[in-house]
Amino acid sequence: MNKKIPKFKSEDKEREFWATADSTEYINWEKTKKTVFPNLKPSLKKISLRLPQLIIEKPKVLANKRDIPYQSLENVLAERIDQELRSTSR
Repeated sequence: MNKKIPKFKSEDKEREFWATADSTEYINWEKTKKTVFPNLKPSLKKISLRLPQLIIEKPKVLANKRDIPYQSLENVLAERIDQELRSTSR
């Protein structure tokens, strides 16, 4: 029998909880089903980074070689990062 998931006063409190809690104590992952949210848009967050100029220019060059807009390359990079995360979590 799994523990009952507590009620949270905010998303921040929930994030704090799940950052340290073992989800297997609260959720039976064997019974979960994969769900797709086709209309869900990811949250965007603006950040400032200090990067060497070369690191900034290389993706622009790659986008140009692929003949795609620079911003579209972000999706390609995100997919590649996901692939890396999946391969390292095995």
